[in-house]
Amino acid sequence: MNISNLKIGTRLGAGFAVVLVLMALIAVTAISRINRINDATANIMEDRYVKVRLTKEIYDEVNVQARLLRNAVIGAKDPAEVTSSLGRMEDSVQKNRERLDKFKSLISTSKGQEVFAKLMEARAAYAAARDKAAQMLRDGRAEAAGSFVLKELRPPQNAFLAALADMIKFQESLMQESGAQAASDGKTAILFTLVLSMVALIASVVIGWLLTRSITRPVNQALQLAQTVAAGDLTAQVPTAAKDEIGQLLTALAAMNDSLKQIVGEVRTGTNEIATATTEVANGNMDLSARTEQQASALEETASSMEELTSTVRQNGDNARQANQLAQSAAEVALKGGDVVSQVVVTMDSINTSASKIVDIISVIDGIAFQTNILALNAAVEAARAGEQGRGFAVVASEVRNLAQRSASAAKEIKELISDSVNKVEAGNELVGSAGTTMGEVVDSVQRLASLIGEITAASREQEVGIEQINEAVTSMDTVTQQNAALVEEAAAATGALQDQAARLAQVVSVFKLDNVSAPAPRPVSKPAARPVPAAKAKPAATTPRLAQDSGRPAATPARASVKPKDEMEWEEF
Repeated sequence: MNISNLKIGTRLGAGFAVVLVLMALIAVTAISRINRINDATANIMEDRYVKVRLTKEIYDEVNVQARLLRNAVIGAKDPAEVTSSLGRMEDSVQKNRERLDKFKSLISTSKGQEVFAKLMEARAAYAAARDKAAQMLRDGRAEAAGSFVLKELRPPQNAFLAALADMIKFQESLMQESGAQAASDGKTAILFTLVLSMVALIASVVIGWLLTRSITRPVNQALQLAQTVAAGDLTAQVPTAAKDEIGQLLTALAAMNDSLKQIVGEVRTGTNEIATATTEVANGNMDLSARTEQQASALEETASSMEELTSTVRQNGDNARQANQLAQSAAEVALKGGDVVSQVVVTMDSINTSASKIVDIISVIDGIAFQTNILALNAAVEAARAGEQGRGFAVVASEVRNLAQRSASAAKEIKELISDSVNKVEAGNELVGSAGTTMGEVVDSVQRLASLIGEITAASREQEVGIEQINEAVTSMDTVTQQNAALVEEAAAATGALQDQAARLAQVVSVFKLDNVSAPAPRPVSKPAARPVPAAKAKPAATTPRLAQDSGRPAATPARASVKPKDEMEWEEF
């Protein structure tokens, strides 16, 4: 497999992965060996050494027991001494019993169990003889106990001590073996680590060399191609079969070289076309400048006419506003007259109501007078019947009758007058109602007239605003036209500069070396002479502040020889 066909990232990743695998293998091996050493050390410290220490402690305690038993024999005459010595011996025996139980729990090999079984047999014989001697001392047989200790106890005691000594030697041998195994594991770990480290170092060097070689060679080819292109030679060929990023870079550089070769050829061909086009653009700019000047003159005349129209519309607006104010005043007067007529109608209604009530009252008075007359007549009849005695009463009745007749006549006359007044009031009320209706129609007509005049005033104001806006637009168009004229002159100057740049461009691209293709010489092009912009005509004074502000704008700037930025060279459409 060709390594150049792999991606650089894949190569680097694979190389680092191999190095990391070797490092991981070294680490795993070292950790494994170190764990074995740690296990051996822990076995020595936690098992072998503990057993040796326990065995020696048991051995020392057996000697302590022998001394205590001998002290009890020597001090047999003192019971307290005997009791103290035997008690201390029992404590020592108990300690050894606990040590033996712990020792037994630590045994893990069959050989160790055999040695421990022999040790326990020797201990049983020793313990029986020791307990028998202690019992003799408790019974007071000191001489027998002394003889027993010298003759019967010593052999099993020596045998038990010998068994303890054998156990100590056995455990020390095991501890030495564990130490030797730990030392051997340490040496093996060092050897494995050194070997794997050397292998990893060699593999890293080889992988680094291969990766560096696979990257630097195509990079140097790309650098050589770039230097060749920088020198102006576009004929270089860079064959490469690599499929990695640098191979793609070389392919892209080759494609760039071909594209640059094509671009340079097209630029050489296009410089003459640019020169020809700039000449045509310059001629067109001169024609456009002349037409722009004519349009500027026409716009100035239009601006003057618009100013006069603005004055006329403004005057019409003022007249409409005055008429609107008069119409509003008339509407207010008509409204007040309508209110007064309404009040008169209400008053006439009240008078008519009061007159009706008076008629009713007169009718009541007339009825009372009629009844009084009838009563007076009846009284006169009764007085006539009474004869001479009722004559005075008849005179009074006659007078009452006369008064009743006069009251009835007066009430009748008053009723006729009141009826005539009521009829006249009703007629006046109808006339006042008709006047109120007519006044309401007048108020409505005046209000409609005021509304129409208000609409006329608003329309006049809108026309005034629209005319002012049109005037501003025309003034702005005039200014823009003058600016366009200046831009045309600047475009002519820019066209001349573009011709110079086209010639310089042809000279610049001529340094590139193509495949036996010679650069065509650029044709000289004459620059058109720029014409000055005519001064703007004086415009009449504006009648509005806005127009006065627009007329105070500066004239178009003269053409400059330098080329302006693109955003300043764009033409404005109008």
